[in-house]
Amino acid sequence: MKLSTTRNRLLQALPQGELERLLADCERVDVHKGEVLISIGEPLEFAYFPEGGLSSDLVVTGEGRRIEVGCFGFESMISVATVLGSDRSPHEVQVEVGGPWLRIRVEALRHAIERSPALHALLLRYAYVAMMTLGQTAMANAAFSVEERLARWILMAHDRLEGDEVPLTHDFLSIMLAAQRAGVTLAMQALEGLGAIRAKRARIIIRDRGILYDLAGKSYGPAEAEYERLIGPFRDKPPPHYA
Repeated sequence: MKLSTTRNRLLQALPQGELERLLADCERVDVHKGEVLISIGEPLEFAYFPEGGLSSDLVVTGEGRRIEVGCFGFESMISVATVLGSDRSPHEVQVEVGGPWLRIRVEALRHAIERSPALHALLLRYAYVAMMTLGQTAMANAAFSVEERLARWILMAHDRLEGDEVPLTHDFLSIMLAAQRAGVTLAMQALEGLGAIRAKRARIIIRDRGILYDLAGKSYGPAEAEYERLIGPFRDKPPPHYA
C-alpha cells in the first residue's frame, strides 16, 4: 500500500515533495517488544524510521553484558551507520516498546540520498545529534549518580512515548543505567520519595517532570536542544527549561 504520510518527526522535516518520493520506497511494519532488529556486525538490510514505540542502542561486552548507549523513538532513524557509509552497525538495536515503524532497503535509501541533497543534509544533521546523545550517555554513566541517570532516562522515554506511563521493568532499567538491579530499586524509591514518579509493576508513572529535570541536571537537555535547533520539534511535552 502506498504511503502518503508519516508520524516520524525526522522525515516530517523534509520538503513535501522529497518526503513523498522517499515514502514511495518505504513500507510500514509493526515491531514488538524484545525484537532485535539489528545485530552487531551483521550486514544491514534495512534502515528504519520509527513512528512510535521505543528502541535501545546496546553495546555488548566481551563477557556478554549489554549496556544501553542511547534510546530512540519517533524522532529518529536507525541505523545512522547507513548514512555514514558503513554496511554494519557497532550496536545492537532492540525494541523496548513496540509500535509502527517505516523500513526501507539500505540500497533504496542510499539511492534516495544520492538524488536528494535535502535528505542527505537532514540525515547528516541527525547523525550528529545521535552521536551527541551517545556522548551524553557516556558522560552520565561516568559522572552522575544512578538517581540522576534514572531521571534522565525517564525524561528521554517520556519524550518519545504517548501519555505519562513508561512500561519498563527493573531488570530492563539495570541494562539501561549500567547499574545493578538493587541500585535501580533504591533509585526508584528515591524518585518516588521526591514525588517525581510512582512505580508500579513493570511501569513508571511520571508525576512531576520538573523534579526529573532538576535531578537529571546537565545529563539531559543539550542533545535535545540541538535536535530542535537543527531539525525541528519532536517533544509533545516541552521542558520548562533546558538543564
